[in-house]
Amino acid sequence: MSPAEAKKLIESLTAELKQHNYNYYVLAMPTIADFDFDKKLEQLNVLEKQFPEFADPDSPTQKVGGDITKEFVTVKHRWPMLSLGNTYNAQELLEFDQRVRKAIGDNFEYVCELKFDGLSMSLTYENGKLLRAVTRGDGTKGDEVTTNVRTIHSIPKKLAPGNYPDMFEIRGEVFMHLKAFERLNNERIDAGELPYANPRNFASGTIKLQDSAEVAKRPLDCFLYFLYTDKPVFKTHWESLQAVKQWGFHVNEHSRLCTDINGVMEFITKWDKDRFGLSYDIDGIVIKVNSYAQQHELGFTAKSPRWAISYKFKAERVETELLEVTYQVGRTGAVTPVANLKPVQLAGTTVKRATLHNADEITVRLQLHEGDTVFVEKGGEIIPKIISVNLDKRKPGAKPIYYITHCPACNTELLRQEGEAAYYCPNDEGCPPQIVGKMQHFISRKAMNIDGLGDETIDTLYQKGFITHISDLYNLHQHADELKQLGRFGEKSINNMLEGIEKSKQMPFEKVLFGLGIRYVGETVAKKLVAHFKNIDNLMAASTEELTAADEIGERIAQSITTYFADETHRREIEELKASGLQFVAEEREVKLASEKLAGQSFIISGVFERFSREELKEMIEQNGGKILSSISAKLNYLVAGDNMGPAKLEKATKLNIPIISDAELLAMIK
Repeated sequence: MSPAEAKKLIESLTAELKQHNYNYYVLAMPTIADFDFDKKLEQLNVLEKQFPEFADPDSPTQKVGGDITKEFVTVKHRWPMLSLGNTYNAQELLEFDQRVRKAIGDNFEYVCELKFDGLSMSLTYENGKLLRAVTRGDGTKGDEVTTNVRTIHSIPKKLAPGNYPDMFEIRGEVFMHLKAFERLNNERIDAGELPYANPRNFASGTIKLQDSAEVAKRPLDCFLYFLYTDKPVFKTHWESLQAVKQWGFHVNEHSRLCTDINGVMEFITKWDKDRFGLSYDIDGIVIKVNSYAQQHELGFTAKSPRWAISYKFKAERVETELLEVTYQVGRTGAVTPVANLKPVQLAGTTVKRATLHNADEITVRLQLHEGDTVFVEKGGEIIPKIISVNLDKRKPGAKPIYYITHCPACNTELLRQEGEAAYYCPNDEGCPPQIVGKMQHFISRKAMNIDGLGDETIDTLYQKGFITHISDLYNLHQHADELKQLGRFGEKSINNMLEGIEKSKQMPFEKVLFGLGIRYVGETVAKKLVAHFKNIDNLMAASTEELTAADEIGERIAQSITTYFADETHRREIEELKASGLQFVAEEREVKLASEKLAGQSFIISGVFERFSREELKEMIEQNGGKILSSISAKLNYLVAGDNMGPAKLEKATKLNIPIISDAELLAMIK
């Protein structure tokens, strides 16, 4: 392949994979199979190694995130990030229009933009490269969150060559799409963690995380909407929006240039109705005078510009009757309460259910009683939320509603662990929703990805008595004739299902471990455990202390794993799956030694490091001939210690006189 052909193919693959990443992580709407994506990524990786001069610094092959931020640096805004004045009705908007006309006359235009419900962000670019990202803060100064913002797919880290200033600032809003929010919140509920109330809170909480590797796992997006430069580049705001879009920035497509206030009113009316069809939340419309010269003439008040205003939509609220509170049991046993309502129209849809989150919501905040009349609102929530109770309409003698004490599916007494919001059912081997949920999780795309099997099929097979454990899937071939008698399955679909099950035996250990559905063991944790313990026997035998020695494994995860493997039923299930031929040993990759400077030396890595992840430090040690141990003993040569290391490890290492070194000292040994 010629260099010119390679350059063209690298650029094409990079653009295509970036779009697929955006579709998958940000919109939660993938348009390509995982296998096909991985093949294209592999092709790009090979080409970049052959022709490194054509590789994009922001290539999909590059690791995103990984830096730890101990504390955010406060940065003063070069141009203050002022808030806009708000209005909630047409009369106040007309008064704003009159003030503008009085100051600059009748010859002007407005730009109308959607008002995104997210987190305001200021981005500074120098010579086309992202230099700094700062939150609004108090409007005068904010937190620098550059490392975290670099993980957002839609924010360019480096612009293509173009006609833009050497230095400029662009403002925008970081937000999360509704489908992505719903998926992540469901994962938190499944893991027994408190869900976020709305996408804005989730986005805001994510940007303030100190580990950018964690930020990278959460699908944030960003619309950019205002440009600041030292010297005027454009005459109007509308002109600048079109230009920054050409430079590569993500600009919302629903803006409109209006010649008068009537056009503004039409735009507001349209989006007050159509906003519910968007993939993200908006809470109003922003109206700006278009001409920069006229903006300058209008000036500012102490708090906000006189040339712009935001029209806030009223959150739709309706009154309806609470029929009953029911409870859903997730695959991890978490029990979630749901309010069932008398059907009512809200935000363009018929609402029959509302979230109640947890026990405190029922008994403390709302103090719900049977048959209560409740106010329901649909603001930033995916499903509606009960805001309050109309006490004037409470029925005489109505009984208070208390959170259930026993599982609605199997009648086992519910538990609530200290520090957690959710109650959960501990009967994971006998509770039908948990059994079915775990098998559905096992076959899912991110776990074993078994073709020919879906959630409904799993439910049917369970109801008919063919499967009660994951391991039963691998004995289904013995029941092929019986399955044909059910009528629901044709011969072709049965063959596809059995072929998919057989093929899944080749899935790597990390997928199998994730598929088991151990509480708090998600995709990333499963990979870390496999990398550290290498096989299932080592993992099952590991103590809590040995587990926390693994990268990113904390006390809560370690306790969950030891509890899981202490159950004899789970151990028998592992043996059944082993006998069926599933992979319970890590795929060993060949370690090419950079040197043998650490040959014969053993290490344990503990704590948090600023410059490297623990996995990166582990690779450095192994690539230079060193060995990683799982627990502290007299055989250990060095403890590489970062911040927040467990006191028990420190005490044990000190007692055994084991040298405690920093990551800098480790690097010095290698160099």
